[in-house]
Amino acid sequence: MDWHTLLTRERLGKPAPSSAELGRSPFHKDHDRIIFSGAFRRLGRKTQVHPVSSNDHIHTRLTHSLEVSCVGRSLAMRVGEMLRDELPNWCTPSDLGMVVQSACLAHDIGNPPFGHSGEDAIRHWFQQAAGRGWLDAMSDAERADFLNFEGNAQGFRVLTQLEYHQFDGGTRLTYATLGTYLKYPWTARHADAQGYKKHKFGCYQSELPLLEQIAAKLELPQLEAQRWARHPLVYLMEAADDICYGLIDLEDGVEMELLDYTEVEALLLDLVGDDLPETYRQLGPRDSRRRKLAILRGKAIEHLTNAAAGAFVEQQQALLGGDLQGDLVEHMHGAAKRCVQSAKSLAREKIFHDKRKTLHEIGAYTTLEILLNAFCGAALEQHSGRTLSFKHRRILDLLSYYAPEPGWPLYRSFMRVIDFIAGMTDSYATEMAREMTGRSSPV
Repeated sequence: MDWHTLLTRERLGKPAPSSAELGRSPFHKDHDRIIFSGAFRRLGRKTQVHPVSSNDHIHTRLTHSLEVSCVGRSLAMRVGEMLRDELPNWCTPSDLGMVVQSACLAHDIGNPPFGHSGEDAIRHWFQQAAGRGWLDAMSDAERADFLNFEGNAQGFRVLTQLEYHQFDGGTRLTYATLGTYLKYPWTARHADAQGYKKHKFGCYQSELPLLEQIAAKLELPQLEAQRWARHPLVYLMEAADDICYGLIDLEDGVEMELLDYTEVEALLLDLVGDDLPETYRQLGPRDSRRRKLAILRGKAIEHLTNAAAGAFVEQQQALLGGDLQGDLVEHMHGAAKRCVQSAKSLAREKIFHDKRKTLHEIGAYTTLEILLNAFCGAALEQHSGRTLSFKHRRILDLLSYYAPEPGWPLYRSFMRVIDFIAGMTDSYATEMAREMTGRSSPV
């Protein structure tokens, strides 16, 4: 792979390049299109780790995505400065920063309500549905999309199909930004690919032609059928995400009183060493923990960003060859690598088992089961050719422009149901499920 091809400004779904605008490069336009999309806006009411309404200070998917985008931009600009001579003449460190910032903004845009438990709930429901014969009309490859449901693949569909120009390029982002977004440039047949967590894939069968087009345009090496090497800038987006959720999960943990301030402080001090900001040194015992932690976290992110940029430049040849093993954090050194790994470990031990979080996750299963039973049940009855019951007609009415047509293949019909449900906020999904069961409170 080479940077000239990887950073193309051409757009998916638009044959002619758009005219330049004062103050807005093609990559700035990508950034703005994502920001102004409905799917991005709805992230404000979707779970990051803790239930959305539990505390005003904790993160949602929206605030998390904005923070990741800031770290991703800084990280890419730093790399851009270090690799300036190897980039195309027109590409500045700021351009590189904007590509990664845009991809970071979108990295969770396809996540369903209730965070990762929502993903698992959808997978679980489809596994049960397959046992009942509900997926029999699909090919094995099509069934795999539902059985391994993945927010990353849904996000790719949102960006390339659902927002703005529906089924005609979607947001029509540049190939460079789409390549940087594609964390897992393969289909569900490689969901259990070695080195990655279960279920991870980035493209449904419905978007495979688009993935092939993007891979060809960027000249991503094809590793096997329906699987390509990652765009090098993916590693920067992934590192920005790791840095943010590693540290921010801990900050939220202190806010929720699941972690002691002292243990988080010790972890961050191990990273920054003597490089303490003067503002931190001036704080006394009466100053708030929240303020202390914010200052420390800012300095910690600076150290981690430097470490990740250094690792990227060190591994540039492997990245361009498409054969780097593991993620960028694994190639960081010393205190930086130790900090991210310790942060993740602490979150697993003390945050993810919180009772409030557990109840929220159980509720996600119940809510999504009600919705999927209703909408997929109606779509299945329509597909069978039987006369629709009054109930199922009304359910399909709720889908509005997401409603499948009678003659569609079942895969396409179920995919539209998923588009509708995955796009929901936590509160909208909960309220709709409650009303469907007749349990809504009287006005």
